[in-house]
Amino acid sequence: MNPPVDNRASRPLRLVVLVKQVPDTANVTGEAMKEDGTINRAALPTVFNPEDLNALEEALKLKDRHGGRVTVITMGPPAAVGVLRESLFRGADEVILLTDKAFAGADTLATSYALAQAVKKAGAFDLVLCGRQAIDGDTAQVGPQTAEKLGVPQITCVSRVDEVTETRVVATRSVEGGFETLESALPALLTITSEANEPRPPSVKLAMVYKDIAAEALPGYDDTYLDPEADEAQVCMLDRGGRPVCRAKVVQWDHAAIDAERDLVGLRGSPTRVKEIESVVLAQSEARMVEATEDGIAGLVHELIEEHILG
Repeated sequence: MNPPVDNRASRPLRLVVLVKQVPDTANVTGEAMKEDGTINRAALPTVFNPEDLNALEEALKLKDRHGGRVTVITMGPPAAVGVLRESLFRGADEVILLTDKAFAGADTLATSYALAQAVKKAGAFDLVLCGRQAIDGDTAQVGPQTAEKLGVPQITCVSRVDEVTETRVVATRSVEGGFETLESALPALLTITSEANEPRPPSVKLAMVYKDIAAEALPGYDDTYLDPEADEAQVCMLDRGGRPVCRAKVVQWDHAAIDAERDLVGLRGSPTRVKEIESVVLAQSEARMVEATEDGIAGLVHELIEEHILG
């Protein structure tokens, strides 16, 4: 009998995860929106977008199984470094912050362009993973648009990554009424749903290693500081076993660093505009008791039919 074929990738994987810091929609107040139709992020607490955590966990699981490197990229103000710090606490190897006033006001088209430019600058990759959608916009457009701009195939709404080899990925996705399994050549982009996994908690050990992390503008892309054998001793420390552990910096890029055209990012590159905002307040205008009798219920149903509420 022939031995079973091991379809796992025999080389380390290069994994990129796109994440977002989003307003906590569970704590929305009346000041959540500005008059110009944009979100008043200063008035809302922020959280790690939930399905992006699932995407990060899926990348870490692939790294655990195949080996490799996990790079996390986010676009936002300097405060967005919070989700990058948390990514390192969970096991990411490298984190990149896209921050620039030029990125402000971006819709999904401008956002996906900037993210695609950053992925290209970060180098060759096997898989890009991101959450299916963000809870602040719920468009589910950024992942597919990024894949289009990268020129790679995509599998959306992934609930399970079944197999990864050196040349292909097989994944199961949720569809209306069931599931379907698709195969794609690598490199590819996957959008991950909350069904895919249970994100691991942050590691206390990693939190101690990266506790002093801060964003630092770098003149160009250089990840040698993550190499345990690098000469940059000032960014490394020794663990209790005497092994070097490097403290990652947050690589910080503006639109020029990723070779992005100024007119294609931020508000300039966003064809979407909010024309008008209307505040809707739902209030109870009338309450009426219906007797719990056959006649009372029959009368209510008849009234609902007359009002075309029931057909």
